[in-house]
Amino acid sequence: MNITLNHITKKYGDKTVLNIEQFDIKAGIVTGIIGPNGSGKSTLMKIIAGLDNEYTGALLIEGQKINNEIYKAMTLVFQKPYLINTDVYNNIAYPLKLRNIAADEIKSKTEKMIELLQLQEIMHQNARTLSGGEMQKVALARAIVFEPKLLLLDEPTSNIDPQTMQLMENAIRYINHINHTTVVLVTHNIRQLHRVCSQAVFMQEGKVAEQGSVSEILAKVNEDYTGDFLEQELSTKIK
Repeated sequence: MNITLNHITKKYGDKTVLNIEQFDIKAGIVTGIIGPNGSGKSTLMKIIAGLDNEYTGALLIEGQKINNEIYKAMTLVFQKPYLINTDVYNNIAYPLKLRNIAADEIKSKTEKMIELLQLQEIMHQNARTLSGGEMQKVALARAIVFEPKLLLLDEPTSNIDPQTMQLMENAIRYINHINHTTVVLVTHNIRQLHRVCSQAVFMQEGKVAEQGSVSEILAKVNEDYTGDFLEQELSTKIK
């Protein structure tokens, strides 16, 4: 799904938190969004997801304003997921049931996600009793099980162990490859940006300061700034 934003302005009272003149996200690729805290990344994701309509300007997805058909084809994973009070299997199967998918297809697709994210040992456990990393894997499995055309990820691998992060990154690449899903990933992890994304956006003070290939963006962004990202990643691993 192609995404186009024109003259998007978002304010909280007198404070402008987002001021984007023109910004395009290309269909079928993984685009990473980086930037300091408070630069507008999460606000942008909520607007694209249709969760925040209090803004001025135009947002078009596949040349259209958001409608029910677009809603059905997109999904958003937050840093802190909300899971249904049932077991892991039924959490993952839930989007398929909502879409009235046939029972045998629900079974095969759900089992594929369980295998992809290595959830076999906890598939019958209540999802709300899981560890943070396990919950994130389930949330991602639930998000991609119906093969969305647009996948929005707001720091989904923050504060999780390297093995879980690798599984989630593999799943993101998988859905992008097999379904040509457009993926937009907000991350504070420069190495993850390299591993997963082909395009990147650098946001600062509510604006799109730079956009291009990952290598182009990192070459333009101040070295001290990317150094801060790497320090954050190392401190997370030490914890």
